[in-house]
Amino acid sequence: MSKRKTGAPQRVRAEPARLRGRIEGHPDGHGFLVPEGGGAPVWLSAAEMRQALHGDCAEVRVIGSDARGRPIGEIVRVVERARRRIVGTLHAGPGMYVLVPEDRRIAQDLLVPKAAAGRARPGQVVTVELARAPSRHAPPLARVVEVLGARDDPGMEIEIALRKFDLPYAFSRAALAAARAAPQAVRTEDLAGRRDLRALPFVTIDGETAKDFDDAVCARPEGRGHRLWVAIADVAHYVRHDDALDRDARERATSVYFPRRVIPMLPEPLSNGICSLNPGVERLAMVCEMAVTPRGRIADYAFYPAVFRSRARLTYGEVWRELSAGTAPEPLAHLAAVFRALARARRERGAIDFDTVETRIEFDARGRIARIVPEPRNDAHRLIEECMLAANVCAGELLAARGHPALYRVHEQPEADKVRALRDFLAELGLHLGGGERPRPTDYARLLERVRARPDAALLQTIVLRSLKQAHYSPQNVGHFGLAFDAYVHFTSPIRRYPDLLVHRAIKACLAGRRYEGIDWEAIGRHASEAERRADEASRDVENWLKCLYMRDRVGEVFAGRVTGVTAFGLFVTLDEYFVDGLVHVSELGREYFRFEAARHRLIGERTGRCYRLADPLRVKLVRVDVESRRMDFVPA
Repeated sequence: MSKRKTGAPQRVRAEPARLRGRIEGHPDGHGFLVPEGGGAPVWLSAAEMRQALHGDCAEVRVIGSDARGRPIGEIVRVVERARRRIVGTLHAGPGMYVLVPEDRRIAQDLLVPKAAAGRARPGQVVTVELARAPSRHAPPLARVVEVLGARDDPGMEIEIALRKFDLPYAFSRAALAAARAAPQAVRTEDLAGRRDLRALPFVTIDGETAKDFDDAVCARPEGRGHRLWVAIADVAHYVRHDDALDRDARERATSVYFPRRVIPMLPEPLSNGICSLNPGVERLAMVCEMAVTPRGRIADYAFYPAVFRSRARLTYGEVWRELSAGTAPEPLAHLAAVFRALARARRERGAIDFDTVETRIEFDARGRIARIVPEPRNDAHRLIEECMLAANVCAGELLAARGHPALYRVHEQPEADKVRALRDFLAELGLHLGGGERPRPTDYARLLERVRARPDAALLQTIVLRSLKQAHYSPQNVGHFGLAFDAYVHFTSPIRRYPDLLVHRAIKACLAGRRYEGIDWEAIGRHASEAERRADEASRDVENWLKCLYMRDRVGEVFAGRVTGVTAFGLFVTLDEYFVDGLVHVSELGREYFRFEAARHRLIGERTGRCYRLADPLRVKLVRVDVESRRMDFVPA
């Protein structure tokens, strides 16, 4: 029998740290584990990524760090597979087919036995189901479950995006049945307990292509100020908590807008029918009625259910022409007066106001892009925006005052390192952001006002925007930094945003003296925020596909552009006339080493001192368009 030695303490080798989280793939083959509890992403080699796919949940052992101090890991086990279905293009391979995924973050090709391909043929876009997950020693196997068609088929880019981003696009049978059973008109029994506002001259003001109308507005003079009514579709009257329509709406969380197509949150009989505030028909609404002072202060407000009728469906273009010409009829003139008062209050409280320019894609008869045109915001857009902001902030104040749980639209104070980086960049241009270590919204607003007349104003706005945090949904009311509101919710779009529908239910509960129960507010806040980002990514993906197709016939041409992004590997340039983006790789800038200065958003040549900086004008030549990767490559001209 041996005896344990005594003396010096035994050294115990520390077990490498283990982390659990989601895997994010990279088109180059490697990937990262994003830990569940936060912290630095763990780098995973291409060899490690052979056993996992983008989005999988995995447990990783940290085994070291690279030259930049980033943790390096190895996969211990895949805990949960994120995807069972993957969309891609089928190619012929030796003895079987190979699926190349549309999502480039899935770097592995999937093998499809010919017997599992059904009627699919090489070159077609298909959806496959994972039959065997990848491992260290074997690639993933799949079988075709859906043939979408040829890559050039009209609308294929949207069909791909729906599956690539896992967007729910087919309503359940139960939801469709409930939508078909919904009334097509307001019934007598629906009027109980509602105020009758049918005599008021409500109008809707939306974009030219809008089909679902969430909101209608009306204003009248009252003393030295105005009384403003914002009527919002009473979706909660038709979509009840946890019914079939509600379950589908909760899963989608938002409508998704593509060029020429919308994936609605609610089935069309509701979104374009009984819930849409169409002109000339009675509709049910939740109304926020406000007394607005000449300085734009909301002196009092009230929420209540009502029945009303929209007098006209107006577009931003029509309203802008009327306002510009001074020929607006009385109802519009009253709304314009309310807008001017609310805009004054916005300036006085120091809310940040970005002058963004949206673009609209116009198509020819074959479904190809004919042109890309700018759509700058005008006072018609701002009029509706200010009315909606007023109703939203009243809804937030009501729920906060009643202590009722809700999903707030929150926007936190910017991080200190982002503020310092912004100040360093602005100093290069002779500009300054006030406010010390914790600038206020009014400091940002003053900066934007100072740069508004500069030729590079749009890009400076982009840099300011990047320094701010992203707004999201949360039951924790931390206020909205950008809008300078203490309590802010989304109330005005319940047809297309699920958080708005929840806010309607919460307000109705407050008015009835009860509470809206049965909601995990934290979980639904995370889900709604993720769904919003997913919808934005899918929309951008489709637009980039279409823009690449549009530019494919212009390879070899020279364009005027401006630097809109600077990275260690090159410059992103936006073309002035076409509003499309492409990359000038750093290797195309000259035969020298370029140093990347992230804080100053610039690349500097070590030998010549040549500097390429954000917002610089740059003439470029289009040399390559890769539609599959949604990428355009430029070289300096």
